[in-house]
Amino acid sequence: MAARRKANRILAAVLIPLTLLTLAGMAALWPSGSKEGLTLANPYAAAPGVTFDTGRIQRVVTESCTPASAADNTAQDGTAQSNTDGGSQCTFAFTEPDKGGNPVKVVINPDIAKSHGVKVGDNIRYLNLSHAQAAATGADAPAAQGSPSYIFVDFVRTMPIILLAILYAAVVVAVARWRGLRALIGLVGAYFVLGSFMLPGLVEGKPPLLLALVGSTVIMIGVLYFAHGFSARTSTALLGTIFGLGITALLAAWATDAANLAGVGSHDAATLVNISDSISISGIILCGLIISGLGVLNDVTITQSSAVWELYELAPNTSARKLFSSAMRIGRDHIASTVYTIAFAYAGAALPILIIVMLYNRPLGEALTSAELSEEVIRTLVGSIGLVLAIPVTTLIAVLVVKATGVRSGGHAAITADDVDDTGALAAAAAVAGRERGQADAPPATRRGRRAAQRD
Repeated sequence: MAARRKANRILAAVLIPLTLLTLAGMAALWPSGSKEGLTLANPYAAAPGVTFDTGRIQRVVTESCTPASAADNTAQDGTAQSNTDGGSQCTFAFTEPDKGGNPVKVVINPDIAKSHGVKVGDNIRYLNLSHAQAAATGADAPAAQGSPSYIFVDFVRTMPIILLAILYAAVVVAVARWRGLRALIGLVGAYFVLGSFMLPGLVEGKPPLLLALVGSTVIMIGVLYFAHGFSARTSTALLGTIFGLGITALLAAWATDAANLAGVGSHDAATLVNISDSISISGIILCGLIISGLGVLNDVTITQSSAVWELYELAPNTSARKLFSSAMRIGRDHIASTVYTIAFAYAGAALPILIIVMLYNRPLGEALTSAELSEEVIRTLVGSIGLVLAIPVTTLIAVLVVKATGVRSGGHAAITADDVDDTGALAAAAAVAGRERGQADAPPATRRGRRAAQRD
C-alpha cells in the first residue's frame, strides 16, 4: 500500500498542477459571447408573409415547368392528371401540410430530383410563398403566373436521427453498461466545451493553438475520469493522451504554416472571412487538425493502459522490460489498425472531393497536394503521428506505474480492488485460487508442459 500511495502521489503531483493550469488558461481565454459586428444573413430567415412549412408527400409527378393550365390548377387537390406537354420537365410533389388543409404542389429542386429524388411518404420542409404572392398581386389568387408558390427546401430527418440516437445509446449501455452510460454523458459535456468555449473563441479571434490545447485537455480530463473512474490506470492514459495531444498540436501548427493551409476555395471559409476581420481561417484549420484526433488518441491510450494492467494481472512476476515488450506488440497491432481507421474516415468524409479530383485526370502527386485535398492529407498525417508516438509513451508510463503499485506479499503479487475492474476480475480470481492451491498446482512454465496439462 505504501508503494501504491507513492505512485498515486507522483501521478497526482503531475496531473493536479496540469489540470489547474489548464483551468486557469480556460478562464483567461473564455470568450465574452458578444456577437457585435458580426452580420451573417440567415438562409432560413423568411421574408414577411413567407413561412417554412412541413408536410408528407402523397404523390410525385413530372410535368412541364411552364405555367399550369386550368386543368392543372385543379391538381392542387389531387384530382387532375399531370400535364407533360412541351417545355422542360420539372418534378412536383403533392404534399399534405402538417398543419392541415388541402395538398399543395411543391416544386422539387433539380439537383435533388436527379441525385436522390423524392418519394411518397417522405417528410419535407418547403417554402410557402402563397400569402406573399397574394399580397403582392392584391388578389385572392395565391400564385402569380409562372412563379411557383411552394418550393422544396429540405427533408425532415428528425425521426430517423432520433431512432438512430436511441439505438446507439441502447447498444452502448447494453454492452458497456454503467461505463457506457457515463461515456455518453461525458460526450455531452465535451460538446458543451466545444460549443461554449472553443467555437466562440475562434469567432472572437482568440489564439487558436492555445484555444485548441486548453479545450482539448479539458475535454480529455473530463471524459476519461468520468467514463473510466479515478484510478492509476486512467491517470496513465491521461498522461499519454496529453503527450500525444501536445505532439499533434506542434505538428499541426507547423504544417498549417508550412503548407499554407488557408481554406482557399471553400464557400464556408469565404463566408466566414467576409463577416468578420477577427476570424482566421488558418486558425480554424489549425484548431480542427487538433480536435479531429481526440477520439482516436483517447482510444489508443486507454486501451494501451488497460493492456498493460491486464498483462500484469495475468503474469505478475513478469519483468518491466518483458511487460513493456509484450504490451508494445499489442500496441503495434493497434497502430496499424488505427492508421487505417483515420485514413478511411477522412477519405469517406471527402469522397465527393476525391471523385471530382479523379475526374480532373490530374497527376496523383499534384492532386494530393492541391488545395482541395491537402488539408485532409495533412490531417491524416498529423493525427497519425500523434497517436503513434502516444502509444510507447503511454505503455512506458503504465509499466512504471503498474510495477510500482504491484506490491508483493509472500512471493505473490497482491491484487486489490483498486487494481481490478470488470475486465480484470477473472484474473484476480485466478490469482487468489492459485495462492490457495499452492505452488504444486501452478501451471507448467513451458509451452509444451502447458499443452500436456490441457490434454490431461
